[in-house]
Amino acid sequence: MNTVWLSNYERLGIELSQCRDEGKDISGYEEKVKALEALDPQEREVRAAALLDELSKLPVQEGYPYDEPSDLEGIRKARPDGPRRMDVKLSDDRLYDKILGAWLGRCSGCLLGQPIEGWKRERIVGLAKETDNYPFKYYISSDISPELREKYGIKDKGSVYGSRKINWINNVEHMVEDDDTNYTIIGLSILENYGLDFTPEDVAESWLTNLPILHTCTAERVAYQNLVNLIMPPKSASFRNCYREWIGAQIRADFFGYITPGYPELGAEFAWRDASISHIKNGIYGEMWVAAMLSAAAVMDDVEEIIKVGLSEIPKNSRLAEAISQVLTWKDNGITNWEEAVDKVHEIYDESYGHDWCHTISNAMIVAIALLYGEKDFEKTIGIANLAGFDTDCNGATTGSIIGMMVGAKELPEKWISPLNDMIKSGVDGFQKVRISELATRTMPFAKMSLAVK
Repeated sequence: MNTVWLSNYERLGIELSQCRDEGKDISGYEEKVKALEALDPQEREVRAAALLDELSKLPVQEGYPYDEPSDLEGIRKARPDGPRRMDVKLSDDRLYDKILGAWLGRCSGCLLGQPIEGWKRERIVGLAKETDNYPFKYYISSDISPELREKYGIKDKGSVYGSRKINWINNVEHMVEDDDTNYTIIGLSILENYGLDFTPEDVAESWLTNLPILHTCTAERVAYQNLVNLIMPPKSASFRNCYREWIGAQIRADFFGYITPGYPELGAEFAWRDASISHIKNGIYGEMWVAAMLSAAAVMDDVEEIIKVGLSEIPKNSRLAEAISQVLTWKDNGITNWEEAVDKVHEIYDESYGHDWCHTISNAMIVAIALLYGEKDFEKTIGIANLAGFDTDCNGATTGSIIGMMVGAKELPEKWISPLNDMIKSGVDGFQKVRISELATRTMPFAKMSLAVK
């Protein structure tokens, strides 16, 4: 996931969509935004900031059908029944294998999707088919015919988190930097510095200390700005933050699931502490859902049940819960082909519009489809997640992580794991280059600590 740094004026269009999603009456505001075009840039920016503040104060309309609190107590009151905590009967060796599998799976799914991030589905599928790689059977290479390179706009030169080349598989020697893995590593750093009792303020301090602002995107970048200006959590999540329900928190969930095997309630709580500094409502729920699924995946092997455990930790009457529950019905209603399921998401959301492309809910639906139709097959699952379009590397990373946790590192296909060379580069201070196996080893003590929590 990546973005330019938008001005307050440029954020207003997204803010209108966000307010509409939240059930606010924005009548007349499109005209107010349009009227700003005639102003000089400085005055326009001042007026845009005032409009963002005004829109943030609009009430939810009467009759809005969803109940979407952002505080932990409110979320827990609004969630359905769930297991909360399950029996864990894993040896240390098996637990380590699962945690390592999750780390490796996350890296692999992300690496597959990074070079095609931002591509439309038609372009992704076209390239895959014309290179005999549909569904994906291997990583994507730029070493293809000149005709296909021109047709699909394949380039090798480019800058992604400091890389001097686009990270096609023929250009990498290890797992490359990505925000999808930076935040997993930040999770480890937070726990090593603050322990299981870490707070949202500790998360904020960790970001400011260990992660450069230009390595953040969308909601995280706005929250970072707010923190620098001493706007602290939870207000840092909502102040002039039009991205507050985008996917950014959902991609930060994984470490909190890794360290809470069989304890989805605690995994979701850790995720809430993290998400609440930059997101509200469904933005928070996305992170809680993924963390709880990973907690469950450590001890369960039924994908549908794992998804349902994740849903048990978020408000049952939320837009995210409604969307994922809808996906769960599709197979029973005759949609047996994953392409048809992906088609339905594209009917609901427009991948050409940034708010839809990068929203928590659209991408969570892709994650759910990939998990359900991937049928515990690692290659098939990360392949669906990336061929579906939308935020490819994010969804590939999340699904790869969950399947990796379910099956363990020893069961992951060598062709997807060996190119990582057990090494990852990150933008997190102190973790510039580190072995993936070392990250798994350093994760283990926290998983065992959570097992001992009463």
